Amino acid sequence: MKNSFIQFIAGLDQFGKNAVRFGIIVVFLWIGGLKFFTYEADGIVPFVANSPFMSFYYSHPEEYKKHINREGELIPANHLWQEANNTYGFSTALGIMLVTFAVFIALYKVFPIPSMIASILIFIMTLGTLSFLVTTPESWVPHLNDQNWGFPFLSGRGRLVIKDIVILGGAIITMSETATLYLKRKNQ
Repeated sequence: MKNSFIQFIAGLDQFGKNAVRFGIIVVFLWIGGLKFFTYEADGIVPFVANSPFMSFYYSHPEEYKKHINREGELIPANHLWQEANNTYGFSTALGIMLVTFAVFIALYKVFPIPSMIASILIFIMTLGTLSFLVTTPESWVPHLNDQNWGFPFLSGRGRLVIKDIVILGGAIITMSETATLYLKRKNQ
């Protein structure tokens, strides 16, 4: 009984790979779709504004702290500033990119090379996302009289970002699996 259960678990690797692929598809479709909405675009502003690799997408990244809308809040003056800052244009482009990646990851058996490229780009993008832990002050609990602040105390934003380590590993799996499929077909 014990060995058959262990054998069952040992045979779950392909199921796990499929679950990882499905998870990436769901996350990228869902989060990509949300990028078209104001609250989600507002939520990524601190990450983009503080990134040395991305802040150029915004017109006035250094001014973002004066114009933050909390999640679910819409202050018309802040919204107008975000429009002028290109917050919503950048978020829309990012949403299109994320949804496109998800579609190619889903269609890996039909389009293996574009799917592999999407996995490579997800891997690179995830490295960029993880860099937010270094570049975004809002990733860490601020010093507000509690003794637990700064590193290693992740804020809500920091906890959101650290999870991308799992997506990074998933991108390696989907990249490798798709490359294997392509090579197998090419050799037949």
